[in-house]
Amino acid sequence: MKVIIIFIAAAITNNFVLTYFLGLCPFLGVSGKASSAIGMGFASTFVMTLTAVFTWLLNHLILRPLHLEFLETVSFIFIIASLVQFVEMFIRKTSPGLYKALGIYLPLITTNCIVFGLALLGSIRNYNLLENTFFGFGAGVGFTIALVLMAGMREELEIRDVPEPLKGGGITLILAGLMALAFLGFSGMVTLS
Repeated sequence: MKVIIIFIAAAITNNFVLTYFLGLCPFLGVSGKASSAIGMGFASTFVMTLTAVFTWLLNHLILRPLHLEFLETVSFIFIIASLVQFVEMFIRKTSPGLYKALGIYLPLITTNCIVFGLALLGSIRNYNLLENTFFGFGAGVGFTIALVLMAGMREELEIRDVPEPLKGGGITLILAGLMALAFLGFSGMVTLS
């Protein structure tokens, strides 16, 4: 039951984008079209889930037993970069259209603070392997939810009459703020420990 609570908390009540404000660059950059948002969300979810697994294994099987905790940051970055390279090669091979649509944002998953934040928070919270896996998967699903919701609203705004000064970045940031307020309404319902 605890893993379900961790999943729901990471996806909804403690959504990384709308609560911790991590991953805003791809959130704002890729959310222009729903197809790109879904692709980026799935790619990020995959990377985040595997990051949670591999960083936990590295931390608990190598770094902590050998008292090499000072290598945690460098090791986590190496794992994230390797996973992103794998995902990038896979998407390029299987879906060239999605690869082209994601553009620079796909390799930027490597430096995306949402993935690195996940690795660090998982380490700090001292979850077991299953809990950390659900934490990573939930955070990825929450990122996907935020991306798809924003993409849907931005696509709708393309056909609406938006005042000239608010077009583009202005209305996008207003939407992001309103989404953050809406998700704030879930706070306290389920919390991460």
